[in-house]
Amino acid sequence: MWKSFRRRVVLTLAELCVIVLCGGAAAFAQAPLVADVDVAFDEAAPPTWSWQILPDGLLYSSYLAGPKESRLGYVWSYDSYGQGWVNDATLGARVGILRLGTDDEFMPNGLQLDLEAAAMPRLSGFNELDLISADYRVGVPLTWRDGPFQAKLAVYHISSHVGDEYLISHPEFQRINYFRDAIVLGGGWFPFPDLRVYGELGYAFRTDGGAEPWEMQFGWEFAPTRPTCAHGAPVVAMNAYLREEVDWGGDFTVMAGWAWRGKHLFRAGLQYTVGETTQWEFLGNSEQLLGFGIWYDF
Repeated sequence: MWKSFRRRVVLTLAELCVIVLCGGAAAFAQAPLVADVDVAFDEAAPPTWSWQILPDGLLYSSYLAGPKESRLGYVWSYDSYGQGWVNDATLGARVGILRLGTDDEFMPNGLQLDLEAAAMPRLSGFNELDLISADYRVGVPLTWRDGPFQAKLAVYHISSHVGDEYLISHPEFQRINYFRDAIVLGGGWFPFPDLRVYGELGYAFRTDGGAEPWEMQFGWEFAPTRPTCAHGAPVVAMNAYLREEVDWGGDFTVMAGWAWRGKHLFRAGLQYTVGETTQWEFLGNSEQLLGFGIWYDF
């Protein structure tokens, strides 16, 4: 009897397994496989490109430690070579005009035409704030980005001018008519989302005041590329700017501080610059600046 009972249990279990397997196979055969494939394909599909007028964000942002980039900023520094305090302001912006690409605000891909402009005055001292000099820049960058890779082709004009108050206090100073109209080819790579390595080469097709054609710029920067909320995130940037007109010397800048990212980037921190002066009206002078600054980058 016990053997008969065991045989009946085994047969019942076997019948249940057959029923489950057959039912599962039937359900699988009736499942909408095409719909599942379509869903998976849609998830893997790249974002759609479109034409956008005045798009949000940039495909190739300005160099955070670059001394001649269009942005809003103010740096209060002590020049250990000149033995005095200087105030360097940047009053400008860089915005997108037209894009063919994706509409991601923070990491877009595509092609984009930008417009940039800035005035870069230097004021003297701690209290008097006399205008020493000012450089003016305007440019039109055409930029491209695909994932971690980016490139730009740009034309820009920059001219340097001495301040009236400086001329009054230094009547012996002989001003120069420094300017350059240049074309620039640059490239960048993001090995990680918040780390960029970049370099560019420029050639000026019109110059005066001691300017010579060739220049190069390279560096790296670590900064948040996505919104940070109120807590912010660290930012570190280094930039070297070498120029033919000073026998391939130039200036080296390092900046470190804290940054907050929304649609744009606001940062504050320490900045150190050494080498040739970044005010090109005084071509050939050297400086070593250490100070505190705030910047708003587009």
